[in-house]
Amino acid sequence: MTAEPITGHSSRWPVPPQDGYTVDDLFTLPDLPPHTELLDGSLIFVSPRRRFHSKTIDLLMNGLRSSVPADLKVEREMTVVLDRRNGPEPDVSIVRAAAAVGLEQTHFRAADVLLAVEMVSPDSEARDRETKPHKYGTAGIDHFWLVEMTGTDQHPVVRVYELDPVTKAYALTGIHHDRLKTGVPFSVDIDISAEALAAL
Repeated sequence: MTAEPITGHSSRWPVPPQDGYTVDDLFTLPDLPPHTELLDGSLIFVSPRRRFHSKTIDLLMNGLRSSVPADLKVEREMTVVLDRRNGPEPDVSIVRAAAAVGLEQTHFRAADVLLAVEMVSPDSEARDRETKPHKYGTAGIDHFWLVEMTGTDQHPVVRVYELDPVTKAYALTGIHHDRLKTGVPFSVDIDISAEALAAL
């Protein structure tokens, strides 16, 4: 499916198809901005990332990679295909190593994702807190972390959720302020203090 460009404008933005976009469109439309996501058939463009966002992803990536088992991989900002109309891009994911098939790869299937991590941004609060967790849970992703910045000392707070297989909804299992320590999806112990963030 090819989207028709809008005529008479300096930018050539695609006109959405009547039934919305699909993940095939997400991967084939030319010149989409970096980190474009697909939710309910709509393309979602993200605003420029804050330094806190980038540094916190680095902090989590370093901590997760230090203890990840050999049969799993830690991935940064890769699209996860939930269904034909939904392809969000978690900030961090834990995926099965067998699903990482090459360096040209652009996405993972939801069935291969064990953990999705979302950083709450000012322009995406509702998506990060409500829309994406619901979709990840419905797709069967067992673990979800929601990361936000505290007010005064500006360090991450990580809310850890686990999927109830009956309701397909996430249950909060912990709120971590200075140290993120959990046993699932594998043993994790990460210093998420303001000092650890500043050291990056």
